[in-house]
Amino acid sequence: MSAPLPPVLVVDDEKNMRRSLQLMLGDEGYAVRAVESAEEALGLLAQEAFFMVITDARLGGMSGYDFLAKVKSHWPDLPSLMITAYATPKLAVEAIKAGAMDYLAKPFAPEELFLAVARCAERHRLLRENAALRSRSGEVYGLEQIVGESTKMRELRQFIRTVAATDARVLVLGESGTGKELVAGALHSLSARRNEHYVRINCAAIPETLLESELFGHEKGAFTGAIKQKLGRVEEADGGTIFLDEIADMGKPLQAKLLRFLEDGSFTRVGGTEELRVDVRLVAATNRDIIKAIETDEFREDLFHRLNVVQFNLPPLRERGEDVVLLADHFLKIFRAKMGKSTKGISSAAQQKLLVQPWPGNVRELRNAIERALILETNSEIQPASLPSFSLESRIQKLANNAPLPGESLEAALERVEREIIQSALEQSNFSLTRAAEQLKLTRHSLRYRMQRLNMKVVGADVGELPPASSV
Repeated sequence: MSAPLPPVLVVDDEKNMRRSLQLMLGDEGYAVRAVESAEEALGLLAQEAFFMVITDARLGGMSGYDFLAKVKSHWPDLPSLMITAYATPKLAVEAIKAGAMDYLAKPFAPEELFLAVARCAERHRLLRENAALRSRSGEVYGLEQIVGESTKMRELRQFIRTVAATDARVLVLGESGTGKELVAGALHSLSARRNEHYVRINCAAIPETLLESELFGHEKGAFTGAIKQKLGRVEEADGGTIFLDEIADMGKPLQAKLLRFLEDGSFTRVGGTEELRVDVRLVAATNRDIIKAIETDEFREDLFHRLNVVQFNLPPLRERGEDVVLLADHFLKIFRAKMGKSTKGISSAAQQKLLVQPWPGNVRELRNAIERALILETNSEIQPASLPSFSLESRIQKLANNAPLPGESLEAALERVEREIIQSALEQSNFSLTRAAEQLKLTRHSLRYRMQRLNMKVVGADVGELPPASSV
């Protein structure tokens, strides 16, 4: 089932004409917004989506010709129809120059209007279908899918808005599961290239021997099995954006070829001699320590500088505070709709369990935890027992924490151990602050103070008094 068309925007300073156009188009099944001035119409266009504009040539204030010129400048893909009571060849030429796709002379037959509008409607549907086909290489994520209200996430969304408007190359750094792919997709969807291809390649998922062919293509007979010419992903992305995930896993020989490509967009297919050139924006990402990779001679320093025009450093989930609960609610809504479950929310005790986890797998790990909990939960709210035990995750975290940390002070190391002890006590006491405090030989007030000092979140004043949740 195709999505409904956006409204038609009608601009006419004559009330009767506006009303007449609304009725005629409404009877044909079109949604219509009507305004009396070009100034009001420009305000609406900045806020809402329309599939076409119908305007009179003569308006009070800004003329229809000047209005269409502004529309063409700011919304070049938006078709427009001009209506005029003074149809002459000269005025028709002026209307087309101003940006009108077509024009109608008053008085006109309704069929003429319907035909012109139908052409624009069909054009809009074709553009929408074309955009859907262009995104066949994967879903493009929007800014609204980057969930979080912590200061770091608010700053991140604003930074994306700023950088997206440019063609600057971007390097996205962050641990696995922090949302690097979301950032890359949002940069494309907010850019001037959003109607062109968005191509993604995971450099770690493709064997090194095939990655160059995948990226730049190959000629027939270039190697065994190359039975025909194959276009590379950079050619597919021409005019759009290419996202190279896990770029630090790319081998040194291919890094050299990518460096040359970044200089002017030129490349040669594997087995070919013809130099080709494309216009793409490149976004790269890695979860590795890129500086360490350079120091160990695994990654070219000159390529790093070429990629690192704008750098995003994504915060791990453990540094995002209450975003953990916000994201958990977000995933709960998604999976609840998919599974047809009636689970209303997450209990305070379960929220507390989520907040004290270190989340080595970050947002991806949280998403999996909520999906698992919703599958098991039989109550109206998710209880701690339905969440994973996090025992394997804790072992992973402890292995990482036992490794010596460069430059770590004694105080920082003690805080890390203290956080692990408190977290373990909370897990054993079903996240009751009162029972955890008793186990640790502390007062409840002292435990809350230590948790706040260690940036361990506490849900509600009565969390410690909650009874143990029944097991599933």
